[in-house]
Amino acid sequence: MIESAKNPAASILSPKELGTEDEVVPANLRPKRFNEFIGQTSIIEKLRVFIAAARERHEPLDHTLFLGPPGLGKTTLANVIAAEMGVQIKITSGPIITRPGDVAALLTGLKFGDILFIDEIHRLSKAVEEVLYPAMEDYYFDVLVGKGPTARTLRLKVQPFTLVGATTREGDISAPLRGRFGVASRIDYYSPAELSELIKSLSIKLAYPIEDDAAIEIARRARGTPRVAIRLFKRMRDVAQVEKLAKISLKVVERGMDMLKIDRLGLDYIDRKILEVLILRFDGGPVSLDTLAVSVGEEADTIYDVYEAFLIQTGFLARTNRGRIATKAAFQFLGVKPPEKPPEKSMPVQLPLTDI
Repeated sequence: MIESAKNPAASILSPKELGTEDEVVPANLRPKRFNEFIGQTSIIEKLRVFIAAARERHEPLDHTLFLGPPGLGKTTLANVIAAEMGVQIKITSGPIITRPGDVAALLTGLKFGDILFIDEIHRLSKAVEEVLYPAMEDYYFDVLVGKGPTARTLRLKVQPFTLVGATTREGDISAPLRGRFGVASRIDYYSPAELSELIKSLSIKLAYPIEDDAAIEIARRARGTPRVAIRLFKRMRDVAQVEKLAKISLKVVERGMDMLKIDRLGLDYIDRKILEVLILRFDGGPVSLDTLAVSVGEEADTIYDVYEAFLIQTGFLARTNRGRIATKAAFQFLGVKPPEKPPEKSMPVQLPLTDI
């Protein structure tokens, strides 16, 4: 299943296995160099320097970690780094690597300077992490050969390589693993202007024009996420194509968004359902994540990674120690009056004892 890519920017696992932005953007449409990459300017500038220095020293790039919500281009950045370094890349995912032997199969196929990209790296098992530590630092790993009293440890060397990890849950990465990454970059949500530029670039590649105000409107509803922006652009293209229009206009976008039930803030059906459950069923909370997931009919991980982050960003949701609560802005958004807080009970004051 896992083998070397034929070119620096090629992934080796199917989109269904990876669950990355490959689902939305075919490989021929994704940027292959830094000058084609839109957004994340500070990260790109930093990586340019590190890659230039590594190439001058004829060394692999330091192990690199990308942090951030899904859909922001972590896999694409890994492919761009491979292309800029002029090396091969192997792409896999944390849940797929279940045994130390899987790590051995991956590492032994790497050549000098190659990149191993592990998506959702926080889901690696402890046994796998223990094998990775010496491989990342000293470029070797130990394999147990045989069983019982005759078992022995065989030390295998690997070519110096670069591990690029990506995670949507920074807090779930163990401290020893995170400490072995020389470069850690947090990928932020995109601005509407950056997403609009990305949409225009995509319209040129797909040979379907879009008006400027239509691109801006899609960008405003894309939740700051390139993957969502690209998916929405494709759906608006479908609407324009069926209506036999030569380009995507603002009216097309408005009709298409109404059809998809995505409002001007970018909230879709599930977002509104989460808020409705919190407010109308639980009086604004607090509600546990599991209870919220059951009430909405979605997986808890999906709510945590995809929906909660955006609702918190828009100021409609807050996480507390006791659970999720709807903010005052969420009540106003749904046109519901916030419940009045019961008056706090006063505690009896205990007077100090006095001598009688």
